[in-house]
Formats: sequence, structure tokens, C-alpha cells
Amino acid sequence: MPLDPPLSALLDQLNATPAPRIRDTDPEELRKAQRQLGAGLPAPETPAVGSVEDASVPGPARDIPVRVYRPATDGPVPTVVFFHGGGWITGDLDSHDDVTRRLCRDVEAVVVAVDYRLAPEHPFPAAYDDCLAAARHIADHIADYGARPDRLALAGDSAGANLAAAVALAFRDEHRPLAAQLLVYPATDFDGTYPSRTENAAGYLLSRQDVLDLQTLYAGDDPAVRACARVSPLRADSHAGLAPAVIATAQYDPLRDEGDAYAAALTRAGVDVFARTYDGLIHAFLHLTRLSPAADEAVTELHAQLKTRLA
Repeated sequence: MPLDPPLSALLDQLNATPAPRIRDTDPEELRKAQRQLGAGLPAPETPAVGSVEDASVPGPARDIPVRVYRPATDGPVPTVVFFHGGGWITGDLDSHDDVTRRLCRDVEAVVVAVDYRLAPEHPFPAAYDDCLAAARHIADHIADYGARPDRLALAGDSAGANLAAAVALAFRDEHRPLAAQLLVYPATDFDGTYPSRTENAAGYLLSRQDVLDLQTLYAGDDPAVRACARVSPLRADSHAGLAPAVIATAQYDPLRDEGDAYAAALTRAGVDVFARTYDGLIHAFLHLTRLSPAADEAVTELHAQLKTRLA
């Protein structure tokens, strides 16, 4: 399917100015560029939620900042712990504020967004350790976050989806109940060879070289580290017993095939999986719903699938 026309126009604009290589750029400059890119997109309608509160939870190295979104719904509701994307080196609570507000509104759940430590200042396992600690704390204090212990989910996009998948594996191994996981264009295999990495190598916002650089800045070059399930969830010894999964990939994304491979691996292991590759879309479409009706429809479907699993 052809590239979605509004996204094609956006890419024409972005590709007119070549971006510097990630590994050669100061991380703070990358974070600044991400904020500027977000500011240049059409302003989204701010989804209405019941309340928003900045707080913190205990972490392995510091208190971890979180932002708690509560729906207008009365009574106990499901809880979604959300890990933002940004290649493990950019992103924060503000970069995904509209994403998490909409998730709260659409799913009618408490959403707890986690501001984990970023690479390269804090390489693996810092982000993973923070996300696991935050998810454990929320699960152990569920009365403060939605109050339904049987309806806890993990969610994330891109690097955040990688972290959500890895934490879901840990929850399974710890026999902690988890009702669902929402993984949007997840990175699942650091050293695999996939056609989408070549087909979508350049020109689609996230390049093949970007993926290689980001993964190295996060997890380094040690093959044993890169292949462990905490970094490459697709390489886990078993995927049996994992929480039901909603997995989304985009046609024009270098991460497409490894996300599809993860959905297939979970399906083979007997996990309930809703998987969809969204034709015409690119990486980061969660942020492009105001620009692209097709992206908006995709997010609506994903949230409906998650809500069904949390009902």
C-alpha cells in the first residue's frame, strides 16, 4: 500500500534536511531536536481525563518520576503502566503526555507513565530496572492506582514497547498477574536480520542506521547482553504463559518484521494475541493522529482491543 499521503508530505519536509548520525550527536541535542519536532506537529486535541498528578515511586537508584492519569469513571478501574518511546535516549513524561491522556480516556483506566533513566548516561540495565521497579510497586500498591489487581496492563511504544515486553516476561516468571500488554512498533530483537530493516532503511523517520546506533548506545556491543531476554524479548527461552498481547507494527518501519515476529512467537506459544501491521503508516504514528486520519484510526482500534482485554 502507498505511504499515507499526510505522512508522505511530512517525510518530504523532514528529509529535506539530512539529520546527523545519532552516535555522533550530543544526547541533549537529540532530546532538544525531539522536542522541536513535536512542537512542529499539528497541536492535538487534549483528551479530557478526570485528573493528572505528578508523583514518584521507589526505584533502584533514585525515586522514579511518574505521572498518574485518572479517568472520569467512578469506582475501581483497570491500571496501565506506560513506558515511553524515544530509542532509550530521548522522551519523557511530557513527550508522551497526549498519548497517555488519550490512552486513559479511551481505555477508561488509570495510566501511570514512567520517567525511566535514559542512555547513554544510564545504559542497560538502568531503564529496564526502573521500569520493572515501577511496575512492581504499582502492582503491590494497586489500591492507589485503579484498585483492580486482576486488571493490570503494561504498555509502551518503540523502546517503551521493548521495555514493556521485557517487564511482562519478568512478571510471568515472578508469577505476578498481568491482564494485558500493549506493544506499539516494539523493538524485540537487537541482532536479528529482517527484510524491513532493508526495505525501510532510510527516508521513513526512523532509519536502519538510527536503530543500530540507538541499540548500541543502550545495550552496547556484547552479544550476550544484546541476546538476553531483557534486551531482546524475542529471544526468551519461552513465551508461554505471557499476558494477552495487542501488538502493532507499521508498514514503513524498519522495526516492522521483528514486531511481527514477536506476535507470531507469542501466538505459537498459545498466548492470546491481536496483531496488526498498519498499511501506509510509519514509526511513531502514535504521535501523528492529528496529522493522519489513518494513524488516528489505528490508535482507536488498538485502544479498543486493550480495553476489551481489560474489561
